[in-house]
Amino acid sequence: MSYVGPDFEPPQPRRSRRGPLTVALAALVPGALLGWLVYETVGGSGDGDGSGQATVRSSPPAASSPPAEDATDEATDDATDDGKKPGADPTPTASGPLKGKVVVIDPGHNPDNFQHPSEINRKVNIGTNWKECDTTGTSTNDGYTEAKFTLDVAHRMRALLEAQGATVKLTQDADRPYGPCVDERARIGNEAKADAVVSIHADGSGTGNRGFHVILPGAVHAGSADTRAIVAPSRDLGERVAGRFVAVTGNAPSNYIGDGSGLVTRKDLGGLNLSTVPKVFIECGNMRDSKDAALLTSGAWRQKAAQGISEGIVSFLHG
Repeated sequence: MSYVGPDFEPPQPRRSRRGPLTVALAALVPGALLGWLVYETVGGSGDGDGSGQATVRSSPPAASSPPAEDATDEATDDATDDGKKPGADPTPTASGPLKGKVVVIDPGHNPDNFQHPSEINRKVNIGTNWKECDTTGTSTNDGYTEAKFTLDVAHRMRALLEAQGATVKLTQDADRPYGPCVDERARIGNEAKADAVVSIHADGSGTGNRGFHVILPGAVHAGSADTRAIVAPSRDLGERVAGRFVAVTGNAPSNYIGDGSGLVTRKDLGGLNLSTVPKVFIECGNMRDSKDAALLTSGAWRQKAAQGISEGIVSFLHG
């Protein structure tokens, strides 16, 4: 998503890297194995408030990908790839290694937000201050929207995670006129007592800015926001998601934010500040860069992105 909006401020100034890519060193492991596997976790929990560089953990893959669509197949943009109707209630799978686990996937932005400017511009309490309910999100220069991208990836993730027994809930499935607002997005994960929440986004930065980054909650204790209990587990989740994202997609961390670590800590995001369960955001790439846009608009690459994020979640839940 663009850094202008309810959950983002202007990006930090570009800084030179201070050494090799931390994520790449930690996460480039052999390619994903075929078949569904039950995994053992590598490493323990992260800690701290997210300052400084962090080593991203890698882990065995969560599941193999089903055959992906051709990169030019526009039909995949609007498809519910797991065959579910929009708005369908989460259905727990009878068995599997993730039986009993609850995952909430938060597809950033509703596809119809642009039709409701007054509603999405109204201010909501994010714990420490007030921000707009939501934004429309960004898009590629050719008009492929962030909202379409995030929902497509969310559907693919749901299929992968439910196949392993997880109960999966989406914060929105294009089943409501706009939103939900950022405060409600957090509340959905909290009320579900989710074991992990991941918010899916794509950035709207400048041309030449490439790569993904995972946003972690900082330690916030002000107003109605108190993230202290989720900082460490969220960091663990974020490190694992970043590590598997690199391994499965082959894409490097952001070259414009995070100092090459692929990890950024934020204290100004309502979706994180109001969360009481482990939660991270992932910006999967920059929609305004032509090279990143070519990936984000590819059905085959979106399947890899969904698999990488899902494998990070699986590793965290097995931890």
